[in-house]
Amino acid sequence: MTDRMALSLAQADPAVAEALDHETLRQHEGLEMIASENFVSEAVLEAAGSIFTNKYAEGYPGRRYYGGCEFSDVVENLARDRAKQIFGSEHANVQPHSGSQANASAFMAVLQAGDTILGLDLAHGGHLTHGHKLSFSGKLYRPTFYHVDRKTELIDYDELEAIADREKPKVIIGGASAYPRLWDFARMRQIADKVGAVYIFDMAHIAGLVAGGAHPSPVPHAHITTTTTHKTLRGPRSGLILCGEGLAKEIDKAVFPGQQGGPLVHIIAAKAVAFGEVLRPEFKTYAAQIVANAKVLGTSLQEAGYRLVSGGTDNHLLLVDVFEKGILGSEAELALGKAGITVNKNAIPYDTNPPLKPSGIRIGTPALTTRGMRETEMRLIAQWIGKALEQRNDDVALERIRQEVAELANRFPLYAWLRAPVAVSA
Repeated sequence: MTDRMALSLAQADPAVAEALDHETLRQHEGLEMIASENFVSEAVLEAAGSIFTNKYAEGYPGRRYYGGCEFSDVVENLARDRAKQIFGSEHANVQPHSGSQANASAFMAVLQAGDTILGLDLAHGGHLTHGHKLSFSGKLYRPTFYHVDRKTELIDYDELEAIADREKPKVIIGGASAYPRLWDFARMRQIADKVGAVYIFDMAHIAGLVAGGAHPSPVPHAHITTTTTHKTLRGPRSGLILCGEGLAKEIDKAVFPGQQGGPLVHIIAAKAVAFGEVLRPEFKTYAAQIVANAKVLGTSLQEAGYRLVSGGTDNHLLLVDVFEKGILGSEAELALGKAGITVNKNAIPYDTNPPLKPSGIRIGTPALTTRGMRETEMRLIAQWIGKALEQRNDDVALERIRQEVAELANRFPLYAWLRAPVAVSA
């Protein structure tokens, strides 16, 4: 073995090792409340950091362009079979590197450049890849958008249908990055069928809730369903596409060689592990607790005087209008960060403020639920959020909250090896 191969990370690259140690401490001692983030198990971590990272495996199981793929085939088949079992899908492609690439592949499978797509406006909770002008989806295709109703802040399906009738999109895409309510999958499919569109649903945020039976499933209704595999699904950062057998060949060709070259076999192995965890009975309990925690957190924030977009939540996230209290979302994100509570600033529907200084913050419960926190902790956290926002310009008060946050977090260690304090150099 060469000297290079024998070095630990701390020996080989102290700067990166130190950053890793600091990040470990940040995750362990803080409250991770970004709705799109979660904590994987030690088994998923082990697979993601495994020796499969050394392997090229272009192609699909049994049809590779490289030799030595027999064990790559094993983990990819496990991941595909488990994904199909979880979601009741006829076909699964587990190779997309991300949710964005899953969406790009889904579009490529059924669209030509310049075709019209209809998605939820980013400013109303949609996603960049659903047609935003700065995304490939807005550059390669002709985007049109539907919105939420100004009064109810719920998806306006009548408007969606009217736009579909007028624009005749080739694809109607559902799904969002900041929408706290249930979707009417059947109505969307009905509209798609009426205008001859392919119905794609991007369930990246709610996939784990769907898998755990805590949210209705789009899979029986959509022609194609895409998702990330992290977020509520609690796997590695990556993507997944589900479809019927009729679109399987088009989807597979769009992923490889259409969008990607060699798949990340170590990440596919980690997906297989994560999907195996999803199939265990305790995952249903976890999914239900995510929603229960979000509802209690939301009610507690409302009792503290904060307005929730749409009046509440049916899933894992809350969209909080902080500007109603004269606070910019960017100010709220900064203050809560100083208090050890990580959220993200977010636009709210019909926002009058610019994207980097929006009127809202987005808060999610998946990561804290993974740590074992329940309703009691959500009520306490809501109190801290209220105090931190009220005292957002008082760094001493924010540090005091941060210490209380760390005490709570230490009662719910991320991993067994973090029960003892992590030593991090100054």
